[in-house]
Amino acid sequence: MSKILITGGAGFIGSNLSLKLIEKGHTVTVIDSLSEQIHGQNPEENSSLFLSIKNKVRFIKGDITNRNDVINAIKDQEIIVHFAAETGTGQSMYEIEKYIHVNIGGTALILDILTNSKHCIDKFIIASSRSLYGEGKYQTENLGYVYPSHRTSKSLDKGNFEVTIPGENAPLKLVATDEDSKIHPSSVYGITKQNQEQMVMTVCEAIGIKPVAFRYQNVFGPGQSLSNPYTGILSIFSTQIRNGADVNIFEDGKESRDFVYIDDVVNATILGIEKDEANGNIYNVGSGVPIDVLTVANTLIKYYEINVPVKITGNYRIGDIRHNYADLNKITSHLGFIPQYSFNEGIKLFTDWVKQQALTESFYDKSIKEMKSRGLYR
Repeated sequence: MSKILITGGAGFIGSNLSLKLIEKGHTVTVIDSLSEQIHGQNPEENSSLFLSIKNKVRFIKGDITNRNDVINAIKDQEIIVHFAAETGTGQSMYEIEKYIHVNIGGTALILDILTNSKHCIDKFIIASSRSLYGEGKYQTENLGYVYPSHRTSKSLDKGNFEVTIPGENAPLKLVATDEDSKIHPSSVYGITKQNQEQMVMTVCEAIGIKPVAFRYQNVFGPGQSLSNPYTGILSIFSTQIRNGADVNIFEDGKESRDFVYIDDVVNATILGIEKDEANGNIYNVGSGVPIDVLTVANTLIKYYEINVPVKITGNYRIGDIRHNYADLNKITSHLGFIPQYSFNEGIKLFTDWVKQQALTESFYDKSIKEMKSRGLYR
């Protein structure tokens, strides 16, 4: 059994991982700043995520950009799982300094301390993201596999939402994105994730720590924030539906993502922690199935049994991709990971949990206004 430090361990994925690791006999230390955007006001009294682990882990309320906090957290630990980060594609496009400072600066600080001090760390798990791929992988008749560039405002303004390749007139065929696919993030968040991953894989190898990177797809499930407008469309749509508001869908509703249930993410991460086969490797973690946004909205309406208008707006956000879903062959062959929850099974569990929660205020409109004022929403 190992002594495991989880940065950002009071967050959605981190708290679920903490509880599962404790159940398996590991000792867990968590460092977390208890950000209001994630945990709400008075988090030490009101955050269900924090309260779920409060008396089960060694908890440090601290900041990963603070050297003393990080030194204190690392002491006597054997494994680091690094979740602490600012998240949100849209927000990253206008809070650039903050995302760079926390995501890149915080990771750099941890690695700097590990490189220049005595410690007991043997393995370092970095929570990477599918966002570093930018647009996903496609296949064409003439060119084979291709990786389209970011869509332009000029094209999107005309309602041309699908990706294209110069000189290729036939529609591109979407295929699963594997770990060897082109890295070309389309948002500041994606850039920070690319940087985090590369630093960890490079520095840890050099100083004798075993690195593992997990490129998570869109993680969802009971416990995720319903008030944070940057946590994903499941939370945003759920809050809109429960408040009887219209569900506003960007572009034409056919854009798709890979939604992976929280328990599958936790299980994949534990395989990386416990299996030597994972050492030095980068893995996709997802369901391996693309689901379009219109299907997401209609499925949520079905399970909530609340009939609200679904409006396909044609609006779009700068930095959003069109499609991406994970190729899971590598993590399946190396670690034996196979997702256990289908999209519908996960959504049912998620909506059953949401129905038991107090109705929350939606900050979605505020987030849209912030992006629109900066020319990032059109």
